[in-house]
Amino acid sequence: MNKIKYPVYQPSLTGNEKKYVMDCMDSTWISSKGEYIQKFENQFADFIGVKYATGVCNGTVAIHLALVALGIKSGDEVIVPTFTYIASANPIAQIGATPVFCDSEEDTWQMSPKDVEAKITSKTKAIMVAHLYGHPCDMEKIMDIAQKHNLLVIEDCAEAIGTKFKNQHVGTFGDIATFSFFGNKTITCGEGGMVVTNDATLFDRAVRLKGQGLAKYREYWHDIPGFNYRMTNIQAAIGLAQLEQVDKFLAKKHQIADWYKEFLKDIPVKFHKESENTYNSYWMCSIQVEKPEIRDDLRNHMREHGIETRPTFYPIHTMPMYEKEFSKHHVAEDIAARGINVPSYPALEKSDVEYICNVIKEYYAKQA
Repeated sequence: MNKIKYPVYQPSLTGNEKKYVMDCMDSTWISSKGEYIQKFENQFADFIGVKYATGVCNGTVAIHLALVALGIKSGDEVIVPTFTYIASANPIAQIGATPVFCDSEEDTWQMSPKDVEAKITSKTKAIMVAHLYGHPCDMEKIMDIAQKHNLLVIEDCAEAIGTKFKNQHVGTFGDIATFSFFGNKTITCGEGGMVVTNDATLFDRAVRLKGQGLAKYREYWHDIPGFNYRMTNIQAAIGLAQLEQVDKFLAKKHQIADWYKEFLKDIPVKFHKESENTYNSYWMCSIQVEKPEIRDDLRNHMREHGIETRPTFYPIHTMPMYEKEFSKHHVAEDIAARGINVPSYPALEKSDVEYICNVIKEYYAKQA
């Protein structure tokens, strides 16, 4: 097997990451206190245009924290897309609530507002939006549905830092939102996450919950049962250095997407583009082949030429722990069966993308 020359993703750590981390080391503030935490939180809130942000240790606990802060409990139902990463659904189940899966829209790959409304019952308490692969959901329709039925809205923005719907950053539409800074995200802390909101009460609950339920008014006094979900100063230092470069990263990702669109236009592969009134941050550049049966064959061909790919996410409703009754989500299942994530990290140049696309073209030429 050929050595991988083009991974699906690798972070760019060419800014102040090392400088800020060494500052943490020299100061000895390496744990969950230190100046970089508040700096990162404040500058992240400013970047997306939200009032409050609190850092946590990863994106999955950010979702769990958001659900608990909202008061979602056992017996409640939360509508969530089936075509998303498993971390969107697991925290719902872990608090005893029920994830209710909805289908996707064919063009955008995002959760279908029509199917969301069809899944609402008397037990529905919230809609969890997941902005998949950097493309936003239709937040205008989702918010209209939520207001009509008096539902809470959680935005899972793990894959959507910098993504916009009608010139407004995702994460600023719903009641509360979460972000991930895992190593393959647009900006990274290695591990890390953020919970953001415009609601002061929700922010206060999230801060207390993430820090073992520590009360504001009395040292070492805990007035609610909480968790240890805190971000470290070292994580925040890396995150701050990454945030300083976020506009550069987003511009490069758009450029890479444009190169893919240019080089793939003459073969029967569908590129996951941005729709009208959106800004796709292109966390991942993704393609769809025309038939499910050739997807893995193409991936194997690309690996033989040193190109790593990933299949798109399996629909969550097909996984054993959530497959409690037979259901079909036709669009999500079709996208998942035909989708491939291709390399899209900031260090790629136009010649690299051209090579990757030529390998895809070579595969199709052999099939002719």
